[in-house]
Amino acid sequence: MKFVNFIKKEPVLFAAILLAFISVLFVRPEPVLVFNSIDFRVICLLFCLMIVIQAFRTTNLLDWIALKLLSFCNNQKSLYFVLVFIVFFISMLVTNDVTLLTFVPLTILICEKANHSACRLIILETLAANLGSSVTPMGNPQNLFLYSFFNFSTAEFFRTTLIIGIPSIVILTIMILFICRNRKNDEKTTFFLQETEQPFVKIDFRFWVYFVCLVFSLLTVFRIVDYRITLFITIVLMLICNKKLFKNVDYGLLLTFAGFFIFIGCLSALPQVSSYLKSVLSSAYSTYLAGIFSSQVISNVPAAILLSGFTANPKELLLGVNVGGLGTLIASLASIISFKLYKNSDSQSCTESFFVKFSVYNLGLLIILGIVVWTLNSY
Repeated sequence: MKFVNFIKKEPVLFAAILLAFISVLFVRPEPVLVFNSIDFRVICLLFCLMIVIQAFRTTNLLDWIALKLLSFCNNQKSLYFVLVFIVFFISMLVTNDVTLLTFVPLTILICEKANHSACRLIILETLAANLGSSVTPMGNPQNLFLYSFFNFSTAEFFRTTLIIGIPSIVILTIMILFICRNRKNDEKTTFFLQETEQPFVKIDFRFWVYFVCLVFSLLTVFRIVDYRITLFITIVLMLICNKKLFKNVDYGLLLTFAGFFIFIGCLSALPQVSSYLKSVLSSAYSTYLAGIFSSQVISNVPAAILLSGFTANPKELLLGVNVGGLGTLIASLASIISFKLYKNSDSQSCTESFFVKFSVYNLGLLIILGIVVWTLNSY
């Protein structure tokens, strides 16, 4: 029973472990090949970013920033613009899942007080988180991996991801204007913003320690500081400041990365399989489509890892798995977070309506942005 519950709770992790086990069983690689197939730089850096972001969540900084900006809202349209674009830009720095974990509960609370449905706003925030996080290397795990794996230069990476980022701002703006075109309910969203108390930001010595760790992590992302130095500094400082933070790290995601690394390493050792996959992913267009469609089934993080070892088109893979975060609910794991938070909210009972609207918005945007991004990339 516990095993079944584990599969239900961590299906991607289970798949990664199973694939790694089967590939090792059939390929029987040398232990050194298995060890060398794991990208420890990515795993260690991901660990550092996760624990630092969890540390900043304890300071209430994001909540303070959000409510400060919300104090300027005086109607429904301004509320939508502020919340959606806060999520869009903050997800570039603290990952899409953490951004949604912070802002979706806040959005539900605000909409409860305003007697306003949170459904469309949370869907837009989810879209914004997935699109905004696609712009930076630290915005989501697949970007961090691809940035490291293909050794992108910083300029090349941002030239590529802005092909997604800039059209996304335009499309999100149009969507907000369309949703808020009816101004009848504007006055209902004004009264609670002044009533909401500003959270106390805990700025003490630990805040500045967290900031130092964040700086080291960012310097490591951009290959200025060695990841082993950052890992050592982060572990030591976090042990001194707040040992409880180690419990909040998503170790399942780290093991998922390791499992897929081993699986790809074993597949690469088989000449027939490797040559076939490379032929399938030989063109830029096929790589782009493979990134989009595989993300719909297994989500964009494992899709990026699985396809990375068999393509010579890193730019198109980066675009494909990020655009592929749209579409189905499982295309991006961050989307599942939004759905669960909305579903578990006491005041939100229409989860079927949420799912239907989410699917319509996401699939529609996937088609539009997919065409726009490929067209811009072709020039």
